[in-house]
Amino acid sequence: MTDLPDRVLSVFHSPTGQQTIVGMDEHGNEKQQFYLMDSGRRNVQELVVSKQHFHYFGGWSPDGKQIAFSSNRRSPGIFDVFVLDLTTKKQKVVFESDGNCKSICWSKDGSQLLIRIPETNIEDRLFLLDIATGSTVRLGDDSLARFKEVELTANGKEGFVLTDIQRDTLAIYQFSLNQPAILTEVLSDDNWDIEELKLSPNQRQLAFTVNEGGRSKLGVYHLDNKTYDYIETLPKGVYNSVSWVNDQELILHIKSAVLPGDIWQLHLGTGSCTRLTHIGHSEITKYLIEPNLFTYPSFDGLNVPYFFYGDVKQSQPAVIYVHGGPEYQIRDEFNPVIQYLAANGFAVAVPNVRGSMGYGRTYSKLDDQRKRMNAVADLKWLVEDLVNNRGVNRDQIGIMGRSYGGFMVLAAITHYPDLWAAAVDIVGISHFKTFLENTGSWRRKLREYEYGSLKEDVDFFEQIAPLRYTANIQAPLLIFHGRNDTRVPVSEAEQLASDLQKQGKNVELLIFEDEGHQTEKMTNHITMNELIIAFMQKYLAQK
Repeated sequence: MTDLPDRVLSVFHSPTGQQTIVGMDEHGNEKQQFYLMDSGRRNVQELVVSKQHFHYFGGWSPDGKQIAFSSNRRSPGIFDVFVLDLTTKKQKVVFESDGNCKSICWSKDGSQLLIRIPETNIEDRLFLLDIATGSTVRLGDDSLARFKEVELTANGKEGFVLTDIQRDTLAIYQFSLNQPAILTEVLSDDNWDIEELKLSPNQRQLAFTVNEGGRSKLGVYHLDNKTYDYIETLPKGVYNSVSWVNDQELILHIKSAVLPGDIWQLHLGTGSCTRLTHIGHSEITKYLIEPNLFTYPSFDGLNVPYFFYGDVKQSQPAVIYVHGGPEYQIRDEFNPVIQYLAANGFAVAVPNVRGSMGYGRTYSKLDDQRKRMNAVADLKWLVEDLVNNRGVNRDQIGIMGRSYGGFMVLAAITHYPDLWAAAVDIVGISHFKTFLENTGSWRRKLREYEYGSLKEDVDFFEQIAPLRYTANIQAPLLIFHGRNDTRVPVSEAEQLASDLQKQGKNVELLIFEDEGHQTEKMTNHITMNELIIAFMQKYLAQK
């Protein structure tokens, strides 16, 4: 379609299909700018560009003549909502916030915006904003809750939303724009989150997905008789981007550990499904390993789930891969690093320790603030399970993680140093105090709900800081970071590596000058993954 100089973060087609907005940042700094492409995809022009600021897209107006977006132009930690007229290119502020704020979508008549204001690291508030007057009305009551997908009906008077208001898991609720405070439950699952919903063209069916332990189920809810059916004919994996073609057909994206990702079409009447693309297919896919899903009891009896890549055999080396977030969940999805490790003879265990999403609100809060080290203890008990039940050699266990997962790696090798033969930290946090002091101000308040605050919890940060216990580290450590990281500053890696080097410890640090928090460029992916494999082979496979 076109060739752009840096990474594309988002793509938004207009209601008419004649124009497309592309969001692009610079060298991984996440400061997204918007560019407008015409239907020929060749004429690309700057639309919303202020490169020192962040921008989040907030939806096309129903007539395709305006867009909404939020940006921190007024102050680094404050995001206001703007409306831009595409004809005149004039923009105006329609809502001033006192913190983070994003527009979600427009009402069907174009007079209102639905906006989201985060309250904590995972919970938020939704408001209907009258564009002309600036007045707002809250969706739902004052309860702390997550709000996810929103679907408005064609008549513009009602809508459906995913929320866990006054419950533990995300469920489907219905609301009226005339009485947005009243939410009526439509469908729920007490054990799992419903995570996506789409209203059919005839307004009589809701397609929805359920996150069942890291794998998806697709269902269709019939609004006329209030019944639902699950579709059993799709390949197992993770489903997203569900869309209706017509009242009988859906298209969706399906990926799994052995399916890197393609588009499938489903006919509801017959249950037949067809793979429409083969982008995620090559000769190597036949070598990919499908994981098993296990659980193990942690120190307090909590059952912790994990995906296990590899055969159960005696004396095999293993790598524990810890996800970031911490509000994240490792799922049954293709991960090139995990598959690369597995293809090179390592068993790989990928846990969703306490604090992970996907298992209800209660589970996600089990590591909050001063309960932080309980999640690190989960890693110790995972080692015991791998040794006792998966044939892993106790002396051949490595650990790696990215972002918050990097902190988990550092906490594990400082607080349980005898367990690890090698460790890899990618854009990790080495001290929560310095992290919170140096991270973007727009993120600090929300991160403090999870980690603890600079005002109240500095003593605790000192108690658990990996940087304070570097003398305990026995495992060789490989560190990666991006110079342009706006989430976890590169100083987190530099201060750790410097400290270890002064002690004469075995540490290597590689900083990618053209990356941010994510590793985007293929050459850097290859460099990093080849170094990780060589590192693990050196310190695990040879023991």
